[in-house]
Amino acid sequence: MIPRYARPKMTAIWEPENKFRIWLEIEAHACDAQAELGVIPREAARAVWERGAFDIARIDEIERETRHDVIAFLTNLAEHVGPEARFVHQGMTSSDVLDTCLAVQLTQASDILLADLDELLAVLRRRAMEHRMTPCIGRSHGIHAEPTTFGLKLAGFYAEFARNRERMATAQKEIATCAISGAVGTFANIDPRVEAHVAKKMGLAVEPVSTQVIPRDRHATFFTALAVIASSIERLATEVRHLQRTEVREAEEYFAPGQKGSSAMPHKRNPVLSENLCGLARIVRAAAAPALENVALWHERDISHSSVERMIAPDATVTLDFALARLTSMMDRLVVYPDAMKKNLDGLGGLVHSQRVLLALTQKGMSREDAYAAVQRSAMKAWEEGGDFQANLKADKEVTARMTPAEVTELFDLGYHTRHVDTIFARVFGA
Repeated sequence: MIPRYARPKMTAIWEPENKFRIWLEIEAHACDAQAELGVIPREAARAVWERGAFDIARIDEIERETRHDVIAFLTNLAEHVGPEARFVHQGMTSSDVLDTCLAVQLTQASDILLADLDELLAVLRRRAMEHRMTPCIGRSHGIHAEPTTFGLKLAGFYAEFARNRERMATAQKEIATCAISGAVGTFANIDPRVEAHVAKKMGLAVEPVSTQVIPRDRHATFFTALAVIASSIERLATEVRHLQRTEVREAEEYFAPGQKGSSAMPHKRNPVLSENLCGLARIVRAAAAPALENVALWHERDISHSSVERMIAPDATVTLDFALARLTSMMDRLVVYPDAMKKNLDGLGGLVHSQRVLLALTQKGMSREDAYAAVQRSAMKAWEEGGDFQANLKADKEVTARMTPAEVTELFDLGYHTRHVDTIFARVFGA
């Protein structure tokens, strides 16, 4: 991923230095287990820990000749360890190293993503509490529907990202497995206890049944979880983009002193962060389809998955880490305009209370069909001609035959729509 959309801590996970360090640890732990079982000399296992090292430039040089990255690594490792290196990689196959390493890297990436989600959740909770009772219009199909509060909007996003955190934690657990089982996963040339030892040392679970690789349904689950999180990011970013539109202006991204919105129009304050987040979300989601396609490998393995994962693993995790951090910062500094929200809420002359009037008329004995027609008649007049919906109702003989003017007025109480906000907040955030 290009540096513009990357943060150093996540990027470091995918650097060659970290990858080869993990490879070295896997091989060294395997040697310890082999030595404990009497398969290799204890001195050889100690030598790997004491003299084991690698040189990335040298590995690249060897790989240009061998065309095999694991062999290049093992050759370079032997150059550091010496004669004892002949006991390294006993009974193992390349995928034992590659897949176990990828599991470690994805686990490390998950730790960062879980921390990112925790920071975002903290911000969403604070902003939701801040605007718990800030009234605004709810929209369906982009059209004014009924009143809600801005805090409820944010509470909904909080609940969604809380679910995403659970998905991420589950995906991390599923991806964190180790396979040290040999050429086709039968342990023919290596004891299963070696795998158990390496798994424990690397903080992984044992893969119950591997072939030559860890089954790719695990990886598909992982990248699909990232894709769902990315979709949630885009949903929140899209909401901000809509609220920042000139005709709406209920909220907007923080616009810093000296910031410029357009090279041509000095007045512009564009939702650049939320637009950027929508784009980044597409990159993360793009990893889901190839990850799903990787599940169906030939027989015990092929390498059609390898090139895919070398690209999507760093790109998806690095991008999602950056996107979550950007979203957290954006929501932390989001500028909210309660007065504009109230103005928009009142913009249709009270039409947003139409359902309550409809229900009240049915309670007064009018059929639902007749009540709907009566309310719609007054509503469409207000919609098309402007004016006051409540006044139209009070001038309608069918309505006044059922309700007094005072009863009509009572149906326009905003508090009616917000009286269960605390109940919903208790569901989301606890008592």
